[in-house]
Amino acid sequence: MTNLALQVEGLAKVYDNGKTALHGVDLAVPAGSFYALLGPNGAGKSTLINILADIVRPSAGRAQLLGHDVFAERSWCKRRMGIVPQEAAFDPFFTPREVLRLTSGMYGKRPDDAWIDELLLRLELTEHAGKNTRQLSGGMRRRLLVAQALVHRPQLVVLDEPTAGVDVELRQRLWAFMRELNSQGTTILLTTHYLEEAEELCDRVAIIHHGRVIADRPMRALMHEVAGSYLWLRYAPEHRPDADDLASLESFHPRLVDDGICLTLQHVDATNTTFHAAYSAAVERLGAPLDANVRQEDLEDVFLRLTREDRA
Repeated sequence: MTNLALQVEGLAKVYDNGKTALHGVDLAVPAGSFYALLGPNGAGKSTLINILADIVRPSAGRAQLLGHDVFAERSWCKRRMGIVPQEAAFDPFFTPREVLRLTSGMYGKRPDDAWIDELLLRLELTEHAGKNTRQLSGGMRRRLLVAQALVHRPQLVVLDEPTAGVDVELRQRLWAFMRELNSQGTTILLTTHYLEEAEELCDRVAIIHHGRVIADRPMRALMHEVAGSYLWLRYAPEHRPDADDLASLESFHPRLVDDGICLTLQHVDATNTTFHAAYSAAVERLGAPLDANVRQEDLEDVFLRLTREDRA
């Protein structure tokens, strides 16, 4: 399908030690989308990305980039895909500018010095462009990885935890740049542990757990159809719930937060019966709270609930 930047079908990976990292994963990343691929550590995200990067060979399945077979047409696909890996590996004696010029050649393109200058500027590496990469901080190396993935102007960019070790202010400027590229037609596939960023940036989201996709839909639909509500109750420190209290409220999936306890309500119906049942159960066990209100789940709440339910 030409309207898909990336289509993955039945992708599986079983390692030589017998561990299965991917169980027939299907993904459809629309062209021009900002797509979040989320999952806990060990869920299979890195294996999937390493397969796309030609670092890991799949055991089964196929992947297409813009309608071209990723495995049979590696050279064509690599020129149109940029991947920001989690680990930085540069020649310690090359400068960032030399790294970007060399990377351009590796993708079969003449170095575009104007574009390289813009990347260095937008990723705040200009003043470090003449240093050896061994002199760069961890955050600078992460930004250089992003520049390296963009230097050949790919149509699909895969960002694997791109802002790890990057301060908040610089993260905001990096995301502004990514939004700009996305608005110009670049498809972006993002993995991140900063779920509030994924909710703000991405228009579609897939959640992978134990090597299987457990949710894949537009972000707005996920938050409208799957996100529920929860009852937040604040108690005095001396009445903070303990393990026995939580066990007694297990049917509402209780979780402690810094300022109280949260009980999952899912979608509160018109009669608010779920709210009253949860509140009554908490009062019976813990007494009347100091404060209470109903809050809407955000992406992090949905993510934690879906992965928890998938374990059950």
